[in-house]
Amino acid sequence: MAAASSATSVHDFTVKDSSGKDVDLSTYKGKVLLIVNVASQCGLTNSNYTELAQLYEKYKDQGFEILAFPCNQFGGQEPGTNEEIVQFACTRFKAEYPIFDKVDVNGNNAAPLYKYLKSNKGGLFGDSIKWNFSKFLVDKEGRVVDRYAPTTSPLSIEKDIKKLLGSS
Repeated sequence: MAAASSATSVHDFTVKDSSGKDVDLSTYKGKVLLIVNVASQCGLTNSNYTELAQLYEKYKDQGFEILAFPCNQFGGQEPGTNEEIVQFACTRFKAEYPIFDKVDVNGNNAAPLYKYLKSNKGGLFGDSIKWNFSKFLVDKEGRVVDRYAPTTSPLSIEKDIKKLLGSS
């Protein structure tokens, strides 16, 4: 697994899926990615999961992928097991995109992928992720193009996704 400091793209990382298997992110080369830290019990859960599903449905066949990383670092709003999280997202919100292993996005134990994302696109108030549903937009080459606040509606970034897909 690449260290955040030596990585040149998101494709240099290996992460764990919700069942603990390794997933090499280079399998997403050539796809536009939206990487999101998700939570099941947040005030932003309904709107974000609903709109993420709409975006995915609309663009998945054009090379768009959403990578969801559950995180329990914000108000303990993702306390469930990976199995419970996947069941919640897939049943309640019809999430068809991959939901990965629960990770830390801040602190010493932050997932290397998140260290890389934050080092490439710091937020308004420094690098740390502020809350659930922070979003990173990644181009087909694995470069971090933009970062969006938790309160930014997924549908409001549709134009940026279309531009990267070349379908604007």
